[in-house]
Amino acid sequence: MRKARAKKLPIAPDPKFNDALVSRFVNNLMWQGKKGASLTIFYDALDKVAKTTGEDGYEIWKRALQNVSPAVEVRSRRIGGATFQIPSEVRADRKISLSIKWLIRFARDRNGRSMADKLANEIVAASKGEGGAFKKKEDTHKMAEANKAFAHFRV
Repeated sequence: MRKARAKKLPIAPDPKFNDALVSRFVNNLMWQGKKGASLTIFYDALDKVAKTTGEDGYEIWKRALQNVSPAVEVRSRRIGGATFQIPSEVRADRKISLSIKWLIRFARDRNGRSMADKLANEIVAASKGEGGAFKKKEDTHKMAEANKAFAHFRV
């Protein structure tokens, strides 16, 4: 039998907004342990968002994360030799994790001069309900809707 599940370590809040969610986002944005660089990219992106929209960049970023977080997803399950895509609800922690990863991934895929520009554009698009990350959420929901017939296989 396995031992007890490992405890999650608390994430220290970021210096500017004093928010652990920002730290989590920056940790996902970070490459090769360069936290200072990723913090700079994130803060620059929020400044650019505030400049283009005329609203608070931090609030728009939170709205973008909310818009991108999925409610349902499909999980593969093997039953009797066949693999079924079974729709299941997403845990709160995983919702946040997926939305952060999608925002960053689709920001990196965008074309732009700097990562701060690309991230700012993706945040603005996601807050309006468009862009790659929002489309990914919509596709995930469509896939779950299409496979609703297999929901009874859920464990």
